[in-house]
Amino acid sequence: MSSAPVTRSRLRILAVEFIRFGLVGGLGFIVDVGVFNLLRTTIMDPSHMHEGPVIAKLISTTLAILVNWLGNRYWTFKERRRADMLRESIEFFAVSIVGMGIGLACLWFSHYVLHFTSLWADNISGNVIGLALGAIFRFVLYRVWVFGEHRVRVPDARVETAGKTTSIS
Repeated sequence: MSSAPVTRSRLRILAVEFIRFGLVGGLGFIVDVGVFNLLRTTIMDPSHMHEGPVIAKLISTTLAILVNWLGNRYWTFKERRRADMLRESIEFFAVSIVGMGIGLACLWFSHYVLHFTSLWADNISGNVIGLALGAIFRFVLYRVWVFGEHRVRVPDARVETAGKTTSIS
């Protein structure tokens, strides 16, 4: 018996999840970059607020994480989501916060250590380099830990207790 159909099927699932993850991430990216640039060029301009770029990135990424949470839970990994939404969401946000830290670290290093302080440099370091590194980290951990196959709930599991059948979902 050949494992080729199983491998093709698994690769197809991975490809679909990766594409959906990218589309959800694209929407999150629009939110992140849009809010970052709006804040960075207005009330959080470095000439008004020394820590402005980092605080603007913190706010914009937090909003993008919320968008990504909804998209990944209800679309990208919808077949993998668990009934225990609280634990799943805590794990999702933990991974997202570390991913956000990767982007913030790139922005901080570029802005404050290398002294590349232009809007263009802040966008490259935070929204290109930091985002790419953070996205790789998040996709892997979302797929294997937060929404991992070992955690898939059975959609219509039933448990018998004391002669009564109860649905778990």
